Amino acid sequence: MTDSNSPLPAVDPAEAATILPWFDDLLAYMNRDEKRFERWANILPEQLQHVLVSREHGDQERWLQALTSLPIPAGVECDLRADDLAIHAPISDATAVEVEQALRGLMPWRKGPFRICGTHIDTEWRSDWKWHRVLPHLSPLKNRLVLDVGCGSGYHMWRMLGEGARRVIGVDPSRLFLMQFEAVKLMVAKAQGKRPDAHLLPLKMEDIPADLRVFDTVFSMGVLYHRRSPIEHLEELRAALRPGGELVLETLVADGPLGYSLMPEDRYAMMRNVWFIPSPETLLLWCRRAGLRNARLVDLNQTSLEEQRSTDWMRYKSLPDFLDPDNRNLTAEGYPAPLRAIVIAEA
Repeated sequence: MTDSNSPLPAVDPAEAATILPWFDDLLAYMNRDEKRFERWANILPEQLQHVLVSREHGDQERWLQALTSLPIPAGVECDLRADDLAIHAPISDATAVEVEQALRGLMPWRKGPFRICGTHIDTEWRSDWKWHRVLPHLSPLKNRLVLDVGCGSGYHMWRMLGEGARRVIGVDPSRLFLMQFEAVKLMVAKAQGKRPDAHLLPLKMEDIPADLRVFDTVFSMGVLYHRRSPIEHLEELRAALRPGGELVLETLVADGPLGYSLMPEDRYAMMRNVWFIPSPETLLLWCRRAGLRNARLVDLNQTSLEEQRSTDWMRYKSLPDFLDPDNRNLTAEGYPAPLRAIVIAEA
């Protein structure tokens, strides 16, 4: 495990009894498919116990209270191909207020949008815009086993299911993202009459056993520039794919020749944990050096102030605050403003 093994205060047993069963259906699936997932299935319960039970988080109890207060009404419907998932049900005004109050207890909401029983969650990011840029370039997701690395609150996981993915596993270490995902999952489960085949694990890519080689499609969107060793991350992604499987990589790039990579002196757009921002040609070279085949750039887009901004559901600073107020093509530190590339490649 990446996290420290030093002793920490234990979470209330009631919290553990609430959280750990969320993963029972995934563990059952992994144990049915012993050959492919045996190594991960053997360690996953311990990983979850360590992250969610042995490591106390000051806000976890409050988030759980918000989640358990969320009404799940009868007659819920949803559309996973809609930009906001279109989750709705015939409910009273009083129940609508309870829904909104519960969802506000899980703020800030960064990835979305969602519409849940009359409540429009206007998230910091218009993640649907990214999805529309990615979708035309994907191999059809129907019946594919998908891994989403750095999945956030799982918005894109729902869109993957909407495109017919057989099962989607997401990894992201944020516990708030997990709570937000489970709130949506409760509604989708009610609409579909069963627990959907989407699972968010509060883990990092490094926690996945090496060389699984089982996933048909692996997504890594908004992760690479946070890694101290981007080549190692690309190798991890390739090793998670079956032979011939598809990698969908979305990351920051900077204008420059082959071999160029920007390394910020300290912060980039107010983020401390940004390490390498390659030119598009350098990014493709990294993919080739990591053993990926047929890497090609399919989209290039400068993030707009409409795509990432503060909202009533995410009241902290956002992209407008991270750019030079006199030149929106520069960050506050004087670097080129965020330019995002999408690369498709095969294992």
